[in-house]
Amino acid sequence: MVERLTQDPHSLRAPREKVLEVAIGRVVRSYRKSQGTTVAELSETTGLSIGMLSKIENGNTSPSLSTLQTLANALSVPITSLFRQYEERREAVFTKSGEGVETERAGTRAGHQYNLLGHIGSNSSGVIVEPYLIELTSESDTFDTFQHGGIETIYMLEGAVEYRHGADVYSLRPGDTLFFDADAPHGPEELTELPARYLSIISYPQKANRS
Repeated sequence: MVERLTQDPHSLRAPREKVLEVAIGRVVRSYRKSQGTTVAELSETTGLSIGMLSKIENGNTSPSLSTLQTLANALSVPITSLFRQYEERREAVFTKSGEGVETERAGTRAGHQYNLLGHIGSNSSGVIVEPYLIELTSESDTFDTFQHGGIETIYMLEGAVEYRHGADVYSLRPGDTLFFDADAPHGPEELTELPARYLSIISYPQKANRS
């Protein structure tokens, strides 16, 4: 059975979404909904018509400074917060082949190389994502399992490993994907074909405490 997902990652957004009015409208709508306030209730509180509020939330009008102050007062937020999305910086990290930052993680052994491909810190999504390129070039007597918060995705590029997640072991070959709750003990249990390379993408909430 194929589950239908509601978010379209390839949807096109009109250039108008970069306009200040649209950014303000999105923030106003977000604050209103988070407070459980209807458009009618906000209209009654602010004295602005429902039609005007609809235009503001949809970015179809340029509200005056006094109107913005009225909305900010009604929503109990600083007026500067209404400009948050417009001013917010959107980051991207580009890492050329071979230029990832080599790092160590608990369980790292000789011949096991971890390259962090990029990192974006605090952002509006509320999620931190760490993409690693992991290269295993020599065997080790033991391999400690990892265990941390969040969700992890592994995509096998080269070689073959027997990968443990909790009580289960998966045979990973090039093109295979393993998607799992990273709170369970996990890691390569047997290196069956070296060298082995795979992408490991870890995501977790910004405020989560990680061990």
